[in-house]
Amino acid sequence: MKFIKLGLVAAALMTVSGVSLAQQKDIKIVDPRESPYVISPNGVVVMNPFGLCWRTGFWTLERAATTKIEGAPFPNWTVGCVCDRALMKPPVCEPPPPPPPPPAPPPPPPPPPPPPPPPPAPTSEKVTFAADALFDFDKATLRPEGRAKLDDLVSKLAGVSLEVIIAVGYTDRIGSDAYNLKLSQRRAQAVKDYLVTKGIEPNRVYTEGKGEANPVKQCADPSAKGEIRNQKQLIDCLQPNRRVEVEVVGTRPVKK
Repeated sequence: MKFIKLGLVAAALMTVSGVSLAQQKDIKIVDPRESPYVISPNGVVVMNPFGLCWRTGFWTLERAATTKIEGAPFPNWTVGCVCDRALMKPPVCEPPPPPPPPPAPPPPPPPPPPPPPPPPAPTSEKVTFAADALFDFDKATLRPEGRAKLDDLVSKLAGVSLEVIIAVGYTDRIGSDAYNLKLSQRRAQAVKDYLVTKGIEPNRVYTEGKGEANPVKQCADPSAKGEIRNQKQLIDCLQPNRRVEVEVVGTRPVKK
């Protein structure tokens, strides 16, 4: 057997983690069977004072490049890197490449959408007007005071976006139900016709007759004891019931 010089690399023996392999006293073979270099009984590679190893009859370059040693600085570092470094081919005696950088963290989620803007301030308000148009007994012709109330109602519609006008006609209790129902419908129609003459669109006016329903005043019958002594007094007493109730629904811009 003869010494194999390690060359220039054997003199320095490559520093790993700040500790030179030359400073390592014992190079121990992991599996001493058929070691490519002479080893002691406890598996340590035998070296002379000059750091040279003795090859055995089992030595081949491949065996030197694959025989593992304990405490290797890198997973692929073998006994050949100590005894025959100049003959080893990369990457046997080289450190493994650094691990790839960790993946970039995912981008932060997008910020939540801004809250919806507050609802706009109301630009209109609901308005309702009411008026009573009165009629003479058994008539469907507006009385002068009834026309005056409707004129005042129309004047209040200035600046109002009109939705609908509801005219509901009524009678007093004198007469049959069927007659009074038709009379109340004629009175409601009379109010509509008058409003149309004031510029109201016909399709904006809804009419309905309810006969003698919903009286606003109760009067005793002449045959009963009380202040009503004759038919004329009864007719006069029931005057408030001969009416058309008018309701206007629309919107008006809110003043800022």
